[in-house]
Amino acid sequence: MRKLVLAICVFCVWTPPALGGERLLVFAGAASQPPTEEAAKAFTAKTGVAVDVNFGGSGYVLSQMKLAKRGDIYFPGSSDYMEVAKRAGDVLPETEKVVVYLVNAINVWRGNPKNIKTLKDLTRPGLRVAIANPEGVCVGAYAVEIIEKNFTAEEKQALRRNLVNYTGSCEKTATAISLKSVDAVLGWRVFEHWDAKRIETIPLKPAEIGRIGYIPVAIATYSKQRELAQRFIDYLLSPEGRKHYEKYHYFASAAEAAAYIGEDRPVGGEYVAPAEWLTFPQR
Repeated sequence: MRKLVLAICVFCVWTPPALGGERLLVFAGAASQPPTEEAAKAFTAKTGVAVDVNFGGSGYVLSQMKLAKRGDIYFPGSSDYMEVAKRAGDVLPETEKVVVYLVNAINVWRGNPKNIKTLKDLTRPGLRVAIANPEGVCVGAYAVEIIEKNFTAEEKQALRRNLVNYTGSCEKTATAISLKSVDAVLGWRVFEHWDAKRIETIPLKPAEIGRIGYIPVAIATYSKQRELAQRFIDYLLSPEGRKHYEKYHYFASAAEAAAYIGEDRPVGGEYVAPAEWLTFPQR
């Protein structure tokens, strides 16, 4: 089983104005942060129900929810951590739904000044590369899975020499490009649509992509207001709720994701990064 660790200050909280009425607490992976923030605000405006969303690495927010034994909804950034949550009894499996689908890509500065065109380019000497922490962030585990699938031992070492950071969430991974603190990240295609002025996507070759990711949601076993939690999930899946995700170019189906890749790929599943990747490479 994947080891879950509690990381302090690796999540951010979006809290709507107190309305003096009903409230929901959501623990969410940051892979869906921009549209989920908008969806939560729209749901509050529509229903009067305040939605507090704790965003961060999916493993980190799951640890928080478990330790606090509170929360109404778990909304990780991939199937990997939902499988962990189901095994541990932290969510009600029968309430699980898929909201949107994701595909990995290389993300670079707009204009691609480093001329990064392929996955193997990330091994070039002198490049500054980041991936998310594969122990607690879904996109980091996906990055390691892609590296392990496609790189020789020598290429893996070359990439590890270029790594300057393990980021603590999807939001922090995208921000590393927006702020030009690194030259490239191995992230999600949607990062470009979070900040189109600063981020550009370099697609991976179809054969380099191991699987299509998806963002699931389920009611937490700790919830004492399950009907209200189900209302929010139903809103996310409604045509109105889905518009928030369409705005940021998330895929509505696995078929859409496969069409973008150009080939069918397995959907979802679970991957545990090898132990050597669970600590940042020592120089």
